[in-house]
Amino acid sequence: MTQRRPIIGLTTYERDKEQNYGLPAEYIEAVRRAGGVPVLLPHGEPYQDDLLQLLDGVIFTGGGDIDPTLYQGTKHEAVEYVDAERDSSEIALIRLAVETGLPMLNICRGAQVLNVALGGTLIEHLPDEIGGDISHRTDPPGYTYHPVKVEAGSRLATIVGQTEVTSNSWHHQAVRQLAPGLKAVAFAPDGTIEAVEMPNHPWLVAVQWHPESMAAGDSIQQRIFDALVQAAAQRINKP
Repeated sequence: MTQRRPIIGLTTYERDKEQNYGLPAEYIEAVRRAGGVPVLLPHGEPYQDDLLQLLDGVIFTGGGDIDPTLYQGTKHEAVEYVDAERDSSEIALIRLAVETGLPMLNICRGAQVLNVALGGTLIEHLPDEIGGDISHRTDPPGYTYHPVKVEAGSRLATIVGQTEVTSNSWHHQAVRQLAPGLKAVAFAPDGTIEAVEMPNHPWLVAVQWHPESMAAGDSIQQRIFDALVQAAAQRINKP
């Protein structure tokens, strides 16, 4: 019997003005190249337990900022595209995925909501606290690039096969206080946390940059998606 391909759920971005859910195709293509079957997960699903039973892995994608009240943060004029429905839906789904050991990749906003869901806090606006030596997004907002040091021996270092990668950043927030159970494993030159892992979880990696946007032409970034799908396949075969 041919083994089925892993089903990988991907959270969608906030509803647009026409009330549509969407997601950049780069996420979908990266999962397909890795051998997974991508399925979009619109937020607001009331039956999260049933949903997780259908998935072999999940990707929490980028998007707007998280409501600062969810991490005892302060209001800031730079906080944008807050979506209460998405916040509550993803926080609940993350907690269930952690509890069940579902392989999980968190990207940009996804890394931030992971930290908040598990009890951590965020820096509301990086330029106010980190300064401008390293740019984490352009103005107007767009990608900017800088090196990231990855901790030797970490899961992420094993996946990418090296201890330095190029980050394509598009964010103005980042982890402040790390949530219990998470470990920071990569840093920008200014000290900003760029990746975290959960050592006691079967497979959980969160990166602050956007590997999906580089993966088509950069095998190092594609390896992150490959590793997630491989972990999901192993879950299928687990007795």
